[in-house]
Amino acid sequence: MTKEFTADNLQVKIYPSRQLMGEAAATEAAACLNKLLSEKECVNVIFAAAPSQNEFLETLAMKDVDWSRVNAFHMDEYIGLAADAPQGFGNFLRRAIFDKVPFRTVHYLNGTIEPTEACESYTTLLKAHPTDIVFMGIGENGHIAFNDPHVADFNDPQMVKVVDLDHKCRTQQVNDGCFSSIDDVPTHAMTLTIPALMAASHHFCIVPAPSKAEAVKATVEGDIDPVCPASILRKKAGARLYLDNDSSKLLARK
Repeated sequence: MTKEFTADNLQVKIYPSRQLMGEAAATEAAACLNKLLSEKECVNVIFAAAPSQNEFLETLAMKDVDWSRVNAFHMDEYIGLAADAPQGFGNFLRRAIFDKVPFRTVHYLNGTIEPTEACESYTTLLKAHPTDIVFMGIGENGHIAFNDPHVADFNDPQMVKVVDLDHKCRTQQVNDGCFSSIDDVPTHAMTLTIPALMAASHHFCIVPAPSKAEAVKATVEGDIDPVCPASILRKKAGARLYLDNDSSKLLARK
């Protein structure tokens, strides 16, 4: 049975399993995409790349959506990985969805060129394609994209920036099975900033697994503060947070 409640403006939905959570989020996301496509010629969407998105992306790729009218972006990328590195977020999304459906365009953050140049180029693209929807997750440290607590800024003047990754963030990449040791995890990345993410009209945040329980509790029940960057979602009208039994286990209202 699904449990639902609202935390400030954030709609929280809890599902019995990770699979049901991903399927439900994809169904609602496809409905949102189709509604927007009935109102405008093209829709601009930002995707998160992480194992937490697997069930969601697998189901979304099978939905009846006119993908030829959807422009796809992703929200962060490591600096310094080889262009074909499987851990690259662009490569993850290529495997998970970008190569599975016929998008109108797919725009990649390039982690192999000079980072400032890459950030400026992506900023130009984002300004030319105002974001309609963000599909996202929450990190173990409460980050959204690579806005770790020590670099998170709710009023960031930039749209895309270079950041250093904190130890908990880098450890998560090992816990997720993306790297064999923390020494292999890049120390820096490019990320869309919090204002760039929050500028969208619709946010679907998909967060399974017990490792995310503390971050989920801070997001839903803690202060709205950059110490938990994801807490900003509670200020966004219509934002939706999809949880499973494991990620929601510490919530008082579960």
